[in-house]
Amino acid sequence: MSTPVEKFRNAPPRRLELDTKAMAAARKQLDEGAVTPGAIEWRDDIVALLNGALATELVCVLRYKRHHFTAHGLAASPIAEEFMVHAQAEAGHADRLARRIVQLGGEPDFSPDTLLARSHADYDASTELNAMIHANLVAERIAVEGYRQMIKLIGDKDPTTRRLLEDILGDEEEHADELADLLND
Repeated sequence: MSTPVEKFRNAPPRRLELDTKAMAAARKQLDEGAVTPGAIEWRDDIVALLNGALATELVCVLRYKRHHFTAHGLAASPIAEEFMVHAQAEAGHADRLARRIVQLGGEPDFSPDTLLARSHADYDASTELNAMIHANLVAERIAVEGYRQMIKLIGDKDPTTRRLLEDILGDEEEHADELADLLND
């Protein structure tokens, strides 16, 4: 009787092999662009996740811009400028998400009628500077958690989307740290 280690040593070597049927299918439906048969299984779910992230980014742009233009007081100017920097970064995230949705064969949802309902973060109409910083920090923390969950859900189902989300997550973590520093000053 052999031990598990001996069985492992005596087992035929396993090989990493490509799925030739999927490769053959990739030769067809050229109008699908980057969406190959291996990506179709999860496409609708991934597009739905990305549209939720898109709505969140758009609400964040609106909140940051409002705070930029309405911040007032002696300390407001540099903080208001930081709000605009964050608004521009969030707009860039939204563009990247929309581009990926289209690449996956989906449609980015920019509908203002349902934007807040689809967003993970809230809009905020605070007029006091610390409340603005607090609202933006809460939203960034929600975005961080949302992107972490999406990355975990997507896993190896769509490596390109996962890398996009990981990149955006890094920006959101940086924003949260900057806002936490402002709040603690």
